[in-house]
Amino acid sequence: MSTALERFYDIIAELIARQGAPRFAALDGRRTWPQRGVYFVFEDGELRSGQSGVPRVVRVGTHALNSGSGTTLWKRLRQHRGTRAGGGNHRGSVFRMHVGRALIARDGLQSAYPYWDRAGNAPRDVVQSERGLESMVSEVIGAMRVAWVGVPDDPGPGSDRGLVERAAIALLASTGRDADPPSDAWLGLQALSPAISASGLWNVNHVSDAVEPRMLDKLEVYARGS
Repeated sequence: MSTALERFYDIIAELIARQGAPRFAALDGRRTWPQRGVYFVFEDGELRSGQSGVPRVVRVGTHALNSGSGTTLWKRLRQHRGTRAGGGNHRGSVFRMHVGRALIARDGLQSAYPYWDRAGNAPRDVVQSERGLESMVSEVIGAMRVAWVGVPDDPGPGSDRGLVERAAIALLASTGRDADPPSDAWLGLQALSPAISASGLWNVNHVSDAVEPRMLDKLEVYARGS
């Protein structure tokens, strides 16, 4: 088994021991959030192989990778979580979009939601017609757990947040998929994008990138400061 993968999960375990991993549905703006960071998502039933119930990471994400972006970590997580009333906007969250696609495929809902992949702003009647699926997506994501690490560098493609995100995804996709495969019941196996089912992650970008071992040193430093 990859030494790098084991070190990655050791760092994540230490982070969770200090911080916890609350469900998305329990997140709110009253928490003291780092301005910027990287987050790691877990799902009930998705466990590491032979690791006595240790959860495997099913998504890695960050925000504000464009220079000048003002998006905060909390704002990004809130976009994924959806509203307290169970609504949401999948056109503002690629995570929600992918989960919705998988639900459509699993439940045969193609005719009910023909515009789910429509990019940009959708007409009001389309948005209203999608409320049922948005609610389902919020329920699925709301049950997931999330841990995060503060990475307070400036927005931009060369940020440490970008490095940690892409390199963690690459490590989990290239090594973790074989070491810790998804369960047969994992919703991501129904995803429209083959990158998701092939990697075992709710990620599409960076799943085929080269592994960058220097990421682990960066992650460890930031995790200990979170």
